[in-house]
Amino acid sequence: MSTLPKISNPAAAACAGVLLALAATSASGATLTRSVTVRGEASAIWSLIGPYCAIKDWHPVVGACTVDGRTPPTRTIVTKDGKATFVERQTARSDSKRLYSYTFVSSPVPVTRYVATLSVTPSGAGRSTIVWRGVYVPDPGHEAEASEALSGIYESGLSALEARFGD
Repeated sequence: MSTLPKISNPAAAACAGVLLALAATSASGATLTRSVTVRGEASAIWSLIGPYCAIKDWHPVVGACTVDGRTPPTRTIVTKDGKATFVERQTARSDSKRLYSYTFVSSPVPVTRYVATLSVTPSGAGRSTIVWRGVYVPDPGHEAEASEALSGIYESGLSALEARFGD
């Protein structure tokens, strides 16, 4: 049985729902989104960056990536300097929508409940937008460290794609 009061006014109910969602997000989690618009058709860009371990071919920090071959697949990424290893399980994939989502199984980034999505969408006139979005809960006391680490990962990867595909 719910202990929340019943709200009969639809507008008030909608506002209350938005406020509750915002309060829950700000109290427990964070969102980070980075994007870049590049030259190229979305399908062509997706064919290069969409395969789950293709990140080793375009992200400047990734030295190696292996996939376990299971369903859903889990990839293990090792940085070029060998100092960090990420184990990530794919949680969603749509080649027709040109996106995949994944979660950390293990990572040196101080977060929990991390889910990220990488997507490519057409932006008209032979251009495409690549978006990398993550939702996560930073470990208490490590909020800035988590945000900086994820921002660095997203921004360095997207900068490399921008350089590769031009503007």
